[in-house]
Amino acid sequence: MKVNEAAWDRILRVVVGIVFFFLGITGAASGAWMWVVYVLGVVLLLTGITGFCPLFSLFHISTHKA
Repeated sequence: MKVNEAAWDRILRVVVGIVFFFLGITGAASGAWMWVVYVLGVVLLLTGITGFCPLFSLFHISTHKA
């Protein structure tokens, strides 16, 4: 896996992922939306931590300048 996210992109993903996960835990989202928020939060956290986004790779997008 090649890093395809810049540092600012990774930080933003981690912060938004934590916020989404927190919204699910606190009950701000309920029912099906709770699961959507959880999944999005986890995906954003994982992509932010690893620095690799499969969708970016699929569409040949990169915010990381090598």
